[in-house]
Amino acid sequence: MDAHVPDIARDEVICAVLALDPDGRRTGAVMRRTFDQIYDGARTGRYKWSHLYKTEKTHFGTLLEINLQREFGFEDGLKLDYRISGHEVDAKYSQTLWTWMLPPEAVGELCLVMSACDNESTYSMGIIRASEDFLNRGNNRDSKKTLSASGRRAVKWIFDSCPFPPNVLLQLPDTDIEAIFTKRSGQQRVNELFRRASGRLVSRAAIETVAQQLDPMKRVRANGGARQALAAEGVAIFSGDYVWQREAAAALELPVPSESQFVSAYLREAPSGVLIRGTRWTLADSTTATPIPLAMYARSPSSAHLSEV
Repeated sequence: MDAHVPDIARDEVICAVLALDPDGRRTGAVMRRTFDQIYDGARTGRYKWSHLYKTEKTHFGTLLEINLQREFGFEDGLKLDYRISGHEVDAKYSQTLWTWMLPPEAVGELCLVMSACDNESTYSMGIIRASEDFLNRGNNRDSKKTLSASGRRAVKWIFDSCPFPPNVLLQLPDTDIEAIFTKRSGQQRVNELFRRASGRLVSRAAIETVAQQLDPMKRVRANGGARQALAAEGVAIFSGDYVWQREAAAALELPVPSESQFVSAYLREAPSGVLIRGTRWTLADSTTATPIPLAMYARSPSSAHLSEV
């Protein structure tokens, strides 16, 4: 049997997953949360896979299995991890593609195999029936086996190299990261993050990692946070928590932040620019930006839509 040979149970599981997550965004969001959870940046300042201990890396698959079950409400399996559409399914994660370790109880059963790369912000999820014909003969001391060449060909991909929310701290050059983390206070580090990450999506987890302080989101606000500190430099910070700010980001052709995400940008006033809170703005750089009035961020009953502000 290969990926092209009918397997009713396998195909029913695939249909069930796609019904819950047609474009892979929910699974991608779970991947992002699981990486952020294992880094625990708010307490440790870590933000990359190489920062983790070996035992933590091993634990990632278990966390992902739990988080997927919470997200999609998969039933517990009687023999394996999940029961999806009435079928037993074993969940397997490996940081390196194709190196899943399949236990004896998974032989002949459906396996949901997953891999992800935080550096590239992509993940893959597929399913295979782990028959003996698809397994290498050798095994480790726990009697776990890996997929053979024919087994690799038999994986039926649900999501292949699918994007998930990026980790901005992995996107920035080393010089920028050094400039951020060498700042003495959490507020200074957050300010520097928004300077250096202009035009990139910044997550709450990234802010927590950089700030390493209580109430890290306070470091973004217009009353004493990064918005106030950077306004004079012409840096605006848009939040995905407000409709008008998402619309402003879209109108400026910036990445549009979702809930608990931000995007910063250097702006300058321009007669033909985007109208935001009564002033027209266009993108700029640090040398041409003009000061941002803090009134831009003031809450108003008319601020629900960009066209009204």
